[in-house]
Amino acid sequence: MRAGVARRGYRARPELRTGPGAGGGLSDRARKPWLDRGFRANRSIAVELSRRALRAGADDPRILGRAAVALGRFGDNIDAAVALIDRALALNPSSADGWYWSGWLRVFAGRADLAIEHFQASMRLNPRDGRGFHLAGIGTAHFINGRFAEAAAALRASLDELPSFTPTYRTLASCLTHMGRLDDARAVIERLRSLTPSVVPAIQLFRNPEHCELFLSGLGLAASPVEPAIA
Repeated sequence: MRAGVARRGYRARPELRTGPGAGGGLSDRARKPWLDRGFRANRSIAVELSRRALRAGADDPRILGRAAVALGRFGDNIDAAVALIDRALALNPSSADGWYWSGWLRVFAGRADLAIEHFQASMRLNPRDGRGFHLAGIGTAHFINGRFAEAAAALRASLDELPSFTPTYRTLASCLTHMGRLDDARAVIERLRSLTPSVVPAIQLFRNPEHCELFLSGLGLAASPVEPAIA
């Protein structure tokens, strides 16, 4: 989840918008589920529009990349999404956006170390833009690999730059719970609730069941009501 995956799980950056034409238009429409809550719920439409975009612009790295992200978020085959982003990067290896989204798709697929390498490659290509989003991705990659201290540090640094980016709060809260810092995790949840009523995301992006359980178990405990002390 350059969107997102929003990058509000994840909001697309303005420069990712394609120009006029059938391929670009379809790709834009496939991206809009992340921006339109009602449309976002319809995965089949997003996947179909992405496939149509591919047919219209199969050799355009921008369309390939955008379709890869939509399919990675809404489709059932993460390996197919990864293959698309790899093809986009083969066509344009200097795309900071491509490496950024490749990082998120690797996170979804459970390939944490490769994800970090791709986020870092994106930052080298464009060091002035989107550092907070990259740190969110790097922190999430550390988290699913069980490197909780590194994850917490990266996620906190991300929030320093992007204090309204809600996905980071969720991952940080889960991470702190697994570190045994439940009070800190609950404080993060309170900050999250000041931004959105949605604590648990509607869409689970982790394809590895163990990573999904890791995330949800920590988040659920952090979000659970505090039991009153027995006198």
